[in-house]
Amino acid sequence: MRDGSMTRRSTDRGFTLIELMIVVLLIAIASSVATLAMRDPASTRLEREGARLAALLESARAESRALGSAVTWLPMPYSNGERQGDFRFVGLPDKLKPNERWLDPEVTAEVLGATAAAPGVVLGPEPILKPQRIVLHLDGQRITLSTDGLSPFDVSQGDDAEAGNGQR
Repeated sequence: MRDGSMTRRSTDRGFTLIELMIVVLLIAIASSVATLAMRDPASTRLEREGARLAALLESARAESRALGSAVTWLPMPYSNGERQGDFRFVGLPDKLKPNERWLDPEVTAEVLGATAAAPGVVLGPEPILKPQRIVLHLDGQRITLSTDGLSPFDVSQGDDAEAGNGQR
């Protein structure tokens, strides 16, 4: 027995669950592509630089102890408005020197408490060093790398960092 309600039901039913799931999936794909296409914010780039520098410093610290020679990390100063390189490790043999460039060319660094006699961060060969802090700057933001002299360098947000005499 057929009546008019069967034919009318197919036109009044709305969206199926599958159709709604496909729309949600398309929206999710579009938003993930848009998120990936966005540039890293300065804080993320700065955190990446800080983590990389902490790893480089700890590696140079270990090499200094293994070689029994002093190693110093120096941020490179500006001269006539141009940077003369990014940073360098003094005391490491050339074959052990890591890449001495920032991942982001806009990053600057300063060693807090640096003096003309000791402009950089001393990394060894002694196993216990004096407490040291480095502040990295990028687009008005900053983070601090610090060590108490015994523990590894640690990255923290630079809100509590005080300006020092180092190069910026």
